[in-house]
Amino acid sequence: MNQELIKKAQGLRSQGFTTGEIADELNVSKDTARWLTLQTTGKRDEEKSQAPLDFAINWKSLGGSSARLRYVSAAMADIALKHGPSDVIVGIAVSGVPFATMMADVVALETGIETSISVFHPIKHRKGKDAEGAISSNFASVEDKRVVIVDDVITSGRTIKEVIDVLKKQGAEPTCVTVLIDKKGISEIEEVPVESLIKVSRLG
Repeated sequence: MNQELIKKAQGLRSQGFTTGEIADELNVSKDTARWLTLQTTGKRDEEKSQAPLDFAINWKSLGGSSARLRYVSAAMADIALKHGPSDVIVGIAVSGVPFATMMADVVALETGIETSISVFHPIKHRKGKDAEGAISSNFASVEDKRVVIVDDVITSGRTIKEVIDVLKKQGAEPTCVTVLIDKKGISEIEEVPVESLIKVSRLG
């Protein structure tokens, strides 16, 4: 495993990031994030335990440019529109929110329908054994709305399943999930179609 990734994970931990937040920052699974934070930076120590099978995704060159984010978000909006217009675009915190915000503008321009934004806070970002994922009350309501779910990367699909369950409990109709990268290689979760710009497949 890359020593730089270990240093980044441990640096984030020292700043108080939870394992879920570290996983999101580095675009790896929670298991990988946990493994990274337990390693020391010495090569001998790294070799003592086996890293989980995972792909680390770094899209900093995209995230650091508003123009690039806008172009990619437009492509993601175009994919989402295959499933019809939506009333609300829900960005999964933290990395899904910029895509969702820009996608809402594109969808509104393409369809002429005002599209609202909402934010989902997943369990992995919350503390306490009774913590649950939640839709932010500071943004649009999802009740009785057609909703597109947006995130940057699907690693295991657990967070997507979580947001779908919460949306359905609130009376929303999830029309599709749109992501930048799908590391799991899945076509649907809970009967909701998954659309990605990039799908990662393991060979062998």
